[in-house]
Amino acid sequence: MQEKSTSFSIKNWSQDDQPREKMLYKGRFALSDAELVAILIGSGNREESAVALCKRILSSVDNNLSALGKLSIKQLMQFKGIGEAKAVTIAAALELGRRRRGEEALEKKKITSSLAVFEVMQPIIGDLQHEEFWIIYLNNSNKIIQQNQLSKGGITGTLVDVRLVLKNALEVGATSLILSHNHPSGTLKPSEADKQITNKLKTAAQSIDIKVLDHLIITENAYFSFADEGIL
Repeated sequence: MQEKSTSFSIKNWSQDDQPREKMLYKGRFALSDAELVAILIGSGNREESAVALCKRILSSVDNNLSALGKLSIKQLMQFKGIGEAKAVTIAAALELGRRRRGEEALEKKKITSSLAVFEVMQPIIGDLQHEEFWIIYLNNSNKIIQQNQLSKGGITGTLVDVRLVLKNALEVGATSLILSHNHPSGTLKPSEADKQITNKLKTAAQSIDIKVLDHLIITENAYFSFADEGIL
């Protein structure tokens, strides 16, 4: 599939319309989301410019970059002018953005509330289409020592390796734990399995003087905290 169009290639636009030039002379904050994505793909198709094409792509996901990041390579390639190379470039750029969000959250280090946990974990698991269960290990100052994925897929008590969780807690010198998992369905109501896992890890951790401070259920835009709701 031909991805380049001579008349709509960015290099052939007037200087005022070139997003690359706009970024150089006005800074990255002056560009719209469509202009930033247009820089990634470089050209549109025979009927529309790269910016027009990117506006159409963004419009299909209600101009939501998080939703754009969920589109597969094949879904992106459904747009005329987006071949495999361009689709991969868009997906890679959005994945880098997601990872950056996660790193920025980790820089805060100290956990002072359930909201702080949400800010750390949402970029990691909030947008996933499958369930993942994570453990956050904290020191006695409530600073994050380490984060580990405990399981991937459906969550049941049989997937929780309590010995592994506690072994790692002792190895890294953790004095407390925070449990976290996502609900791709968007529901914030804890299941019976969620409650059983929480109690199982809480009881086991207490035996070696390690506290389970909270368990968060995370969705794309919200969370449920066992501690805040008084059910921990």
